[in-house]
Amino acid sequence: MEEERRGGAAEERRRGGAMEEVEEGEQRKHLIGPEAGAPVVRPKAGSPPAPGSEELNPACSPRSSSRSSRRSFRLDYRHEEDVTHSQRDARGRFINPWPTWNFPSYATILRLFITEKNHSNVPSSKEILDKELPVLEPFFVRSPETAGSVSPGQLRVTWLGHATVLVELDGLVILTDPMFSQRASPLPLVGPKRYREPPCTVEQLPHVDAVLISHTHYDHLDWASVAALERRFGPELRWLVPLGLLDWMHGCGCQNVIQLDWWEQNCVPGHDEVTFVCTPAQHWCKRTPLDDNRTLWGSWTVLGPSCRFFFAGDTGYCSSFQEIGRRYGPFDLAAIPIGAYLPRSIMRSQHVDPEEAVKIHIDLQAKHSLAIHWGTFALAYEYYLEPPVKLREAMEQQGRDPQDFFTLHHGESRLLNAHTQDVFD
Repeated sequence: MEEERRGGAAEERRRGGAMEEVEEGEQRKHLIGPEAGAPVVRPKAGSPPAPGSEELNPACSPRSSSRSSRRSFRLDYRHEEDVTHSQRDARGRFINPWPTWNFPSYATILRLFITEKNHSNVPSSKEILDKELPVLEPFFVRSPETAGSVSPGQLRVTWLGHATVLVELDGLVILTDPMFSQRASPLPLVGPKRYREPPCTVEQLPHVDAVLISHTHYDHLDWASVAALERRFGPELRWLVPLGLLDWMHGCGCQNVIQLDWWEQNCVPGHDEVTFVCTPAQHWCKRTPLDDNRTLWGSWTVLGPSCRFFFAGDTGYCSSFQEIGRRYGPFDLAAIPIGAYLPRSIMRSQHVDPEEAVKIHIDLQAKHSLAIHWGTFALAYEYYLEPPVKLREAMEQQGRDPQDFFTLHHGESRLLNAHTQDVFD
């Protein structure tokens, strides 16, 4: 019996699942997996835990170790209505299950990038860039002790460039897709180079409780930034990543890592009241010539007792944003990409344009949204200042207040009141 138990746990880890074997008996009936037989009643994410539930989910207990924190509860999709779950092809690689996914061949991509005109026109003059896209010193560089001190019902967001956002809500400080390097590339002298410097270094960050990773592309998952954060904060820093990234994170030295499938949830030990849910996105993964889509990609939903935050990561438009909005909306703040969308024939499936970003804002029932994934790297062919202009036009065309979907300077913060929708710059 003991050999069977150890073998089953090893098989779960080999398949990349986050669920580990627990004590046999009554506890086993509460673990949910695709192979589970009986229906299990689960509270909605964000609702108060049932009495004794912390015994069943040691990942959300202050006493959990980095080993036990790798446990999570897997949704049984047979008992979940109206959700799109992750799928794999015959080779075991993840796929996008929506009809909106139509990714061109690499030969087509190469041909279009060669033949299409590049309109990005990023100035080489630092003086011009400083005027058009100023980089400000974040508030926490001079006053790190004030980070995380927002009042209940308030949320503060600081844009650190590209998809890197620092969010303070309900007693937690959360960082998304940390990218502090000069190039989004495996090589130091080749690949997209940032034209706006990071507004701070990893060493200047305030205390960070959790980091959310959306996918494996180099502009979102940077080895040097990940390693620096782990050196700075150690095992107290919680990493939440999509399915399949656990081994890579361990290879970077990260100790406190949770990998989740779409619709799975977890939390930061000692902060059980805030729930993190890995939610769908339409994208793909690749870091080497042979690892296409071996890991999952996703967005992140953060559900606190007084604030709700959504991080889209990198995505094309798909119907799952309506699912997320129905299940978890309205959101007090969403971070949604608006850049890297031309040529459209290449980018449509993987990168929303500003018009589609507004559709996501509406689908999520977001009270406010922050524009990300623009103004940092020249990854596509639109004029480098076009995304915010198109965003404002799209909001006006939808009869929405453009101030509800805003941009920030690099390093700039905004304080939001979740209850009154007030904005404090």
